Amino acid sequence: MADYVWEPTPEYIERANVTRLMRKTGISDYRELVERSQRDVEWFWSAAIEDVGIEFFEPYDRLLDASKGPQWPLWFLGGRINLTYNCVDRHAAGALAGSPALIWEGEDGATKTWTYRDFAAHVNRMANGLLDNGIGEGDAVAVYMPMIPEAVAAMYAIAKIGAIYLPIFSGFGAPSIATRLQDSNAKALFTADGFYRRGTKVPMKATADDAVASSPTVQKVFVFSRFPEDDVSLTTKDVAWDDVFANQSDRLEAPPLDPETPYMIAYTSGTTGKPKGSVHVHGGFLVKIAQEVRYQLDARPGEVLYWVTDMGWIMGPLEMVGGHANGAAVFMYEGAPNYPEADRLWEMCERHGVTILGISPTLVRALMPAGEEMVRKHDLSKLRILGSTGEPWNPEPYKWFSDVVGGGRVPIMNLSGGTEVGACFLGQAPVIPTKSCSLGTPSLGMAMDVFDADGKRAPVGEVGELVCTKPWPAQTRGFWGNPDRYLETYWSRWRDVWVHGDWASVDEDGYWFLHGRSDDTLNIAGKRIGPAEFESAAVDHPAVVECAAVGVPHDVKGETVWCFCIVKPGVEPTEELAAEVKAAISTELGKAFAPEQIRFVNELPKTRSAKILRRAIRATILGEDPGDLSSLENPSAMEDVQKAVT
Repeated sequence: MADYVWEPTPEYIERANVTRLMRKTGISDYRELVERSQRDVEWFWSAAIEDVGIEFFEPYDRLLDASKGPQWPLWFLGGRINLTYNCVDRHAAGALAGSPALIWEGEDGATKTWTYRDFAAHVNRMANGLLDNGIGEGDAVAVYMPMIPEAVAAMYAIAKIGAIYLPIFSGFGAPSIATRLQDSNAKALFTADGFYRRGTKVPMKATADDAVASSPTVQKVFVFSRFPEDDVSLTTKDVAWDDVFANQSDRLEAPPLDPETPYMIAYTSGTTGKPKGSVHVHGGFLVKIAQEVRYQLDARPGEVLYWVTDMGWIMGPLEMVGGHANGAAVFMYEGAPNYPEADRLWEMCERHGVTILGISPTLVRALMPAGEEMVRKHDLSKLRILGSTGEPWNPEPYKWFSDVVGGGRVPIMNLSGGTEVGACFLGQAPVIPTKSCSLGTPSLGMAMDVFDADGKRAPVGEVGELVCTKPWPAQTRGFWGNPDRYLETYWSRWRDVWVHGDWASVDEDGYWFLHGRSDDTLNIAGKRIGPAEFESAAVDHPAVVECAAVGVPHDVKGETVWCFCIVKPGVEPTEELAAEVKAAISTELGKAFAPEQIRFVNELPKTRSAKILRRAIRATILGEDPGDLSSLENPSAMEDVQKAVT
């Protein structure tokens, strides 16, 4: 059983936001708070709203109506609220007006800081521009933009007027963008001429044009000029940014909205088939995200939060809404986190005084080969909280993140949820010890459990399906235009139980762990096991820094495993090394799970949010079409995999 890798000091406990909540509610132990928040969800959400300070224009008379079942809950009935008001307007009119809201850095070194007062002015000018262009409540408006402050202002402007925000990943190709525009019947699109990535200008406008050409509902395209020195060709639907927004009023009262007013359609990338558009609403998303960032990431005014992500993924809206609802500053960066040098991320954290840093385990594994010195030469003493999400951890990268980046003094708030969850199911808190690779406990207010194959609670230590047995505020209100697919995806296995598709377990100390996606599960000689188990065992070998395990059909075993490994700099990938790695995995998992092949590559195919595209690796092995690769950050990795396979 893993030992604790960090224990909270009296200072951490005393100043933690969740400590204040416990004292207000007369609870002295965090696990007692978790248990009560699961048992009495209505009590918890009422207490959290009051403590966080979420403002309703009109108070709700009923917190939750689940009369249509947990699949279709209604929250905060009778109330009126506005997400943008709570994240921007109230701070701009109060004591935080002159405090930083957004801190930005371009890959070329350009910087920009907006105070909450500046932020509100930008948002209001854009909201007024939308209204003048016929955009109103219920209209879907897509944002396909770089990681620049204007992309965040666009999100809040859309939400403020009751229109529906449609985030689109800045690295998508035209077909993926068009699919989302068409499915949502988007009425308008925000875009830009391009952005910097690894020292080159990445064009966006031509891609947007191609997508809009096959999306007839799009009436207007608002074009921001990231490169004013370059000429941009405008179509008949295009409007230059300054022409529509520059002369608008910087004032606009936030309209009181029904809490169930759609705020966002967040599409999953989808491995096959049509992407799923998760619908999130003003009241539920705001309340859940605000309390989560407050109690788990411990954000407050004066903090600088930076999550390495894109606004096109759920963590983008999460860091913005969560950070701003709590009056913190959010840092955003345009380019690659290891360009032009491998220490770019750590250098920015030092220079901008980042106090809360969120990163994926996969990105940590990618940064490790550059060496500890790249981190240690920077003063990261302002870091107070480390966050992580995306994929299960391996012990060695977790230890590196904790010891090298955090100096052994900073806790890792490991979180896990999903686009459809709107937030997190599980997550560590800064007032309890951390265990290596653990997610701590269920997030507050989340009635989580682990079920065995029969739908009963799995015994302690046994791996089962991660489920949620009660509704929560940020729960998706279904898939846009496809309620049946939503019900089939999450609610069809056990009655009134959300089945998330993750393998999970709880140890004897009550710490929760994830073991990979249950739909990625490998079936080896009749035994089911997740790819993370193979990858973790491979990384335990001192020469291996990263691994991706995929299942391949086998005539005898039904399925076998191929492991694609990246070795440390200076290590020669030999047949002898492959045999050693195979032996290490066999020793860890048992001879029955010895991988069929160990192949060495220089890089693994990843999305910009640092998730490994295992399906693309598997397709390459089988000679099949890998499908949509528009989210791929490093296309050269596919060539590397192809060479390793042949």
